Parts: sequence; C-alpha cells; structure tokens
Amino acid sequence: MRKASRLFEIIQILRLAKGTVTAADIAERLEVTVRSVYRDIAALQAMRVPIEGERGIGYILRPGFDLPPLMFSIEEMEAIVLSLALLERTGDDELKQAAKRVSAKIAGAVPPPLRQTFEANALHAWGFAAPSASAIDLSLVRRAIRDEEKLDLAYRDEFGRATERLICPIALIYYAETANIVAWCELRQAIRNFRSDRIEDCQATGLWFKGEGDRLRQIWVSGWQTGASAATG
Repeated sequence: MRKASRLFEIIQILRLAKGTVTAADIAERLEVTVRSVYRDIAALQAMRVPIEGERGIGYILRPGFDLPPLMFSIEEMEAIVLSLALLERTGDDELKQAAKRVSAKIAGAVPPPLRQTFEANALHAWGFAAPSASAIDLSLVRRAIRDEEKLDLAYRDEFGRATERLICPIALIYYAETANIVAWCELRQAIRNFRSDRIEDCQATGLWFKGEGDRLRQIWVSGWQTGASAATG
C-alpha cells in the first residue's frame, strides 16, 4: 500500500472508531508494521491533522476534522449499494473485502437519511457467483495493469496444451464463470484473452511496459470496431 493511501486509511479508521485505536490495531488492518504506523501518525500530525494520543495507549481523531462531504442523491446511493453487492459475484476476494470497507466508509460519511440506504439491506444481487481463482491472485493482475508490469503465465489453452506466456496485461474482464485477462502476448505478438481458470501459475517479473498500456488498449478497442475480437490463449 502506497503511503498516501495509508494516510487516508488511517484517517478513515480513526473517524469511524468508537474510541481510541492502538497502532497495533491499525497495523494489523493495513498489513504494515507498527513502526510504519508511528511514522504515518507523525506525518499526519505534522500536516495538522488533529490526531491525539501516544504510543502504547492509542490514538483518536479530535472532533471537528472531516474530509470533504460525499453528496449523493438517493438514486446514486442505490446505484453504489447495488454495485458493491455485484462485487460479491466476481470471485475476487480482495475486491469483495474492499467493497465492505467502501460501504463502511460511505455509511460513516453520509448524512443519516442517506445512511438508511446502506442499513436497510433492501437491494440485493442474486445469481451465480464465480469461484475464487485458486491458481492466480487477481489482485496481482490488477496491480500489474496499474503499474504496467509484465506477468509470466503458465497457461493451458482450450485443448489442454501447456504453454509459458510473457504478457503485458491491459484489462481484466469479470464474467459470471471466470475472469479474463486481456493482454499483449509476446509469444503470439498480438492481443489475447487469458481465462483465469486456465492459468496454472502467475508471477510478477520485474519487467515493465511503462507508457505502453494506453497504446495497447487502443489496439484492443480498435478490434471491437472492426469486429475482430481478441482470440483466447
């Protein structure tokens, strides 16, 4: 987690807390060291965020400090609730956990009348939920897309043939039964779709395609316009 994201998360944790929160509790939730939390708290205090407390006791956010308000209409709130519910069907465990955190943050920030939309539990997304991908961490794929890092795949095509692929991932599509990675395949020298349920291993490489992601996505999208969708595998 980047430092800017950690600082924001710490503020949110303290905003929603009922009492003091220890550095150890924050560290566990953010999956960082306690020392990192101490540094982040000090950085926030230096930015005049009114956090009070000390090591070994805990921290609170002094009343009166808040982030800019979230202004949603009832219809917008219902759209958010339903969208978060749909994430339960992706099979992406990290996104499902993120959806729960988003719900808690929004519920803590919006006015009481809109908060009822979250608490009423009246909107649901039923249907088949994709199983979690056992051989691949989809959060690794999403990070690779953001950072433009190449991935090394052990892949089996639709005929069961095993291949090794070095890919530049540019998009991730969630279907009911699986997720598809859209990528430039260096073996095929073309855009290809890779089904997550056919991937036997996926590793970050430390190799990059910085600045190429948008261009590759344009190639992918141009295939829609000509009716030539990317092949699988």
